[in-house]
Amino acid sequence: MNRSPNIAIIGANSFIARNIIYVLKNDFNIAPSFLCDIGGIQLDGEKNYRQVNILDIESVKNIDFSADLIFVFAGKTGTLIGFDNYASFVDVNEKGLLNILNEYRKQNSKAKIIFPSTRLIYKGQNKKLKESDEKEFKTIYAMNKFACEQYLAQYQNLYGIKYCIFRISVPYGTLIPNTSSYGTAEFMLSKAKKGEAIQLYGDGKIRRTITYMRDLCNILIGGALSTKCINDVYNIGGEEYCLKDMAELVAKIYHTKVDFLPWPPNALKIESGDTVFDDSKLKEILPVKYGMTFECWCNNWNF
Repeated sequence: MNRSPNIAIIGANSFIARNIIYVLKNDFNIAPSFLCDIGGIQLDGEKNYRQVNILDIESVKNIDFSADLIFVFAGKTGTLIGFDNYASFVDVNEKGLLNILNEYRKQNSKAKIIFPSTRLIYKGQNKKLKESDEKEFKTIYAMNKFACEQYLAQYQNLYGIKYCIFRISVPYGTLIPNTSSYGTAEFMLSKAKKGEAIQLYGDGKIRRTITYMRDLCNILIGGALSTKCINDVYNIGGEEYCLKDMAELVAKIYHTKVDFLPWPPNALKIESGDTVFDDSKLKEILPVKYGMTFECWCNNWNF
């Protein structure tokens, strides 16, 4: 492709999507051609934005399916909350994607769909997990994500759609000015900045792959642009950390401490255990680079 690709982003107000837009414009010199979400405005004031409800079939028709690449970030996240709000989790995460896929084929789209999945579909094990390793679904959200992975594969088999799935573990950091991070790192920072102890369940020795946001975005965009990343699923790597070590790094900066609490019964039942990614499959086809370490970020970021 000699020209800059036309890129559509569904769920343009989601956290990772906002960072993707930032990296596209600043590092790749590509302004997305179409942005949409359910809200009335794009949170960062981006142009080419349209309000779209992916649960409304008529509204979905307004998505730009003529784009070369379509990132699908629309969805609901959460673990225990999914059991109380199962209907909205199934509707937004699964029916929403199916509405998009059906309109995609009706419009004879040739776009490549980029879909983010999650570490939560894996059965935690004391080893680096490959894409084919054992799965376990302890939450509705995990089941939603795996179902969506299968829908993409089914539509590829039946209708020839193009897709690429990236499984993400624990992102940290943000590139959006005046915006905090989210997830595990943000939880630790929000506690420490208030001078409060960072609280962890159990002994904190559960291990995760963590990925800096710019590195994550670079990989998602690089994979989207690559002709080799097609109709398959890939783990995104980074650093391997236990939660205790992450918390102690943050606590040291803010001169606070880390407290270890007993597991609440329901939280323990849905805990996935160690989820550390093997990203060798992705590295075989993409020049993957991780330019930030968590320790460097903790010591140098202007929190």
